[in-house]
Amino acid sequence: MDQSKIGQFIARKRKEQSLTQMQLAERLGVTDRAVSKWETGKSLPDASLMLSLCGLLHITVNDLLSGEVVSMENYHEKAEKNLLEALAEKEAADRRLLTMEVVIGTISSLFLFTMVMLASFVDLASWLRIALIALGFVSFAVGVGYCLKIEQKAGYYKCARCGHCYVPAFAPVLWAMHAGRSRYMKCPRCGKKSWQKKVIRKD
Repeated sequence: MDQSKIGQFIARKRKEQSLTQMQLAERLGVTDRAVSKWETGKSLPDASLMLSLCGLLHITVNDLLSGEVVSMENYHEKAEKNLLEALAEKEAADRRLLTMEVVIGTISSLFLFTMVMLASFVDLASWLRIALIALGFVSFAVGVGYCLKIEQKAGYYKCARCGHCYVPAFAPVLWAMHAGRSRYMKCPRCGKKSWQKKVIRKD
């Protein structure tokens, strides 16, 4: 999707409705800075705001994502193109998140290791040793929490029994047995437990 084109389209339709950035922002419950970022192509409106934004600008979501008013002749073609582009962007974002998970996990583990080594081999007061170890474990726990949240949200888990792909709640991901990114969980569709692999896209 062309963010710059979409931004210019939002600005044009806003002006057609005689709305300032501040007025549009107030009606959507966002800041005028957020509207400015949309219109300059620096970001896209959140999916939760798109229907409200389109209602205020008197356009469709398909128009918004196309950056122009779509004629009925090529409406379905544009809708399909926008959907495919949105899916491709989600897959790319999920891949980036899973890479970030590895980075955060590695840094958290190295920090814990460093704090334990310092506490073990450097001549320090007892309270300082305890503080360093505690700092290491707290940082590691926070890092693992972020990693688990990323793993839950990015991509899907695929049931080995029925092939259903879904995004589980956080609790099953946290407490399930796991090997790498595969987790032993109950499928919400077939109701059976299996080792479910992390996948980026639904087949």
